[in-house]
Amino acid sequence: MKFLGITLIVHNDGRSPTERFREVVENAVLFEELGFDGYGVGERHERPFISSSPPVVLSNIAARTSRIRLFTAVTTLSLLDPVRAYEDYATLDHLSGGRLELIVGKGNGAAQAKLFHVTTEDQWERNRESYELFRRLWREDKVTWEGRFRPSLTDAETWPRPLQRPIRVWHGSATSKESVDLAARYGDPLFSANVTNPIEPYAELIDHYRERWEHYGHDPADALVGAGTAGFYAARTSQEALAVYRPIYEARLETFRRVGVEPVFPTLEDAVERSSILVGSPQQIIDKVLRYHKRFGHEVMHLQADADGLTPGQHRETLELFQAEIAPVLRKEIPSRPFPGSTS
Repeated sequence: MKFLGITLIVHNDGRSPTERFREVVENAVLFEELGFDGYGVGERHERPFISSSPPVVLSNIAARTSRIRLFTAVTTLSLLDPVRAYEDYATLDHLSGGRLELIVGKGNGAAQAKLFHVTTEDQWERNRESYELFRRLWREDKVTWEGRFRPSLTDAETWPRPLQRPIRVWHGSATSKESVDLAARYGDPLFSANVTNPIEPYAELIDHYRERWEHYGHDPADALVGAGTAGFYAARTSQEALAVYRPIYEARLETFRRVGVEPVFPTLEDAVERSSILVGSPQQIIDKVLRYHKRFGHEVMHLQADADGLTPGQHRETLELFQAEIAPVLRKEIPSRPFPGSTS
C-alpha cells in the first residue's frame, strides 16, 4: 500500500494566509522526510479554503522536495479551461521532474458555481467534456476539437509539451456514478473520497467502477483504486489516542452544527466505529485499514496532511509512529503497483 498526505488548505484559525501556505509547504517537506509516497493539494474556491491555485502551491513544494509524488485533490475540470489547465500542469510536471499525478473531478460548493457560472445541471457534462479535451492535449501535438463549453480548436498546439507522456489521471468521486463511469471508460484509476459517510456507499461506487471497467473491455487486474480517510491520530494506546483527538473531533462537530449540518457520526466513538477516521493504537489502525481494504481493494490511501488541531510536536510524533509501526505492516499485507517512472 502507498500513503499520501492531502490538504484542502483550510484557513480559519486567525493566522495570515502567508503563514498557512508556509505551513502547507513545510508539511510536504515533512511527509517526504518521513517516507510518505505522495502529497496532495486540493482545489476549492470558497471559504474557509485558500486552495484556489494548486499548481502554484505544488510548484513551491516541488522546489523544496525531490522524491515525493505531487497530487491534486481534486483538479476541478468542470470549472477550468482545459487548455489553460494543461499548460499549468505540463509546466509543473517539468518543474517537478515528472512527479505529478492529477486527481480530477467536478468539485464542490455553491460559491464556486457562482464564480464560474457552472450549474448543477451542466457540471457533469462540463467535467466530461473538459477531461476528454484535456487528455487529448496531453497526448497529441496538434488538436482539432469542438465542444459546448469553450471555443473550438483547429490544429492547436500547446506548450510546453509534457514530460510524462501521458500523465496518470485519477478520477475523484464521493457520490457520483458519472465520475466512476468516466474513469472506467478511459481505463483510469479511481480515488474514492471515503470521508463523509459509512463504508457502504463508497464500496458500492467502487463495485460499480469495477463493473464498468470490465464493461469497457479492460482487464480486471488493471483496475486501480485509492481511498481517503476522515482523520488520523495514532498513539501507543487507544485511550491516549481518544483523549488527544476528542477535543479536535468535538470542535469539528461544533463547526458542522454552527453551519446547520447535522453530523453523520455524532460522537468520536461512533466515528471510530463506523467512519474511515483512523484514531487508535497502531494495531487498531492496521485492523481498520485491512477491513476497508477487504471491501475496497484499494492500493493507495490518504491521510489528513494538516496538524488538524495537534501541536507541531504531536503531529510529527503521530506521523513518525505511523511510518514506524503501521505503514510497514500495511505495505507488506497490501501489495501496490509502482508509481509511474518509479520501481517501488
